[in-house]
Amino acid sequence: MADRVDVAHELAVFLRTRRERLSPEDVGLPRRRRTRRTPGLRREEVAELAAVSVDYVIRLEQGRGLRPSPEVLDALAGALRLSDDERAYLFDLTRHWSATRRPADHPGSLSPLVSAMSPLPAMVVDHRFDIVAWNPEMAWLMLGFPEFPEEQRNTMYLCVLHPAFAGFYRDRERIIQEGIADLRAAWAAHPDDTALADLIERLRSESEDFARLWERRDVMVNGHGTKALVHPRVGSFSIEYDVLTPLGDASRRLVVYRAADPVSQEALDTVAREAHAGAPALRAI
Repeated sequence: MADRVDVAHELAVFLRTRRERLSPEDVGLPRRRRTRRTPGLRREEVAELAAVSVDYVIRLEQGRGLRPSPEVLDALAGALRLSDDERAYLFDLTRHWSATRRPADHPGSLSPLVSAMSPLPAMVVDHRFDIVAWNPEMAWLMLGFPEFPEEQRNTMYLCVLHPAFAGFYRDRERIIQEGIADLRAAWAAHPDDTALADLIERLRSESEDFARLWERRDVMVNGHGTKALVHPRVGSFSIEYDVLTPLGDASRRLVVYRAADPVSQEALDTVAREAHAGAPALRAI
């Protein structure tokens, strides 16, 4: 079983990587003439921008177990020019709820909406990316995944490890990278979820691509985007996706696919016909 989140270590590495990606010009500081031996801002510059001591920044980056207050986190987030998703990740790591992302108070369900989305392919995923509900169009489009073992019905597992999906995404590395950035936010928000930790550990151990991209520590919750697909029965086409999350249940997401262009619309029309006719999606695999 994978270990739970090591908050001190993860906070240390995250702050250091965010510092190293910035230049003095990015934060309005003049560039010094002396050549910098390491990339990014100096710790002294971060301390100045966040109005904390240099020693405090050093101890944070050395993982000495400090737990910054919300006020200090706000100051560090501003100093490091963190995005909203990165800021929420920082708060989640330290178990402070940020103003941009709070825990759900009441459970809700998106599952009844899935069938209503037809003929658009739709599914509901949880914070682990487990697929918990789907309509026939999504099942057919995603190579008949409901027939796979239950532990494989996870969008990251399918993309990264399942052989049937090896050529399914034309830009596979980007899809994995964006998925990891989203998964990392969930990992910080659910530090006691051993099933999530086990999934990440398996992906890291069995996929060099996943392990390499995980170490980048990108954080971004994806609400919409595009994917170029290569389907064994329909061919190449592109979809736009939207992700909807209810106010009462932040752990559930409704994912809906739409055609990105007229040619792709023809492909999705075929998907809908084949799905409801019961045609197998894996015949050419």
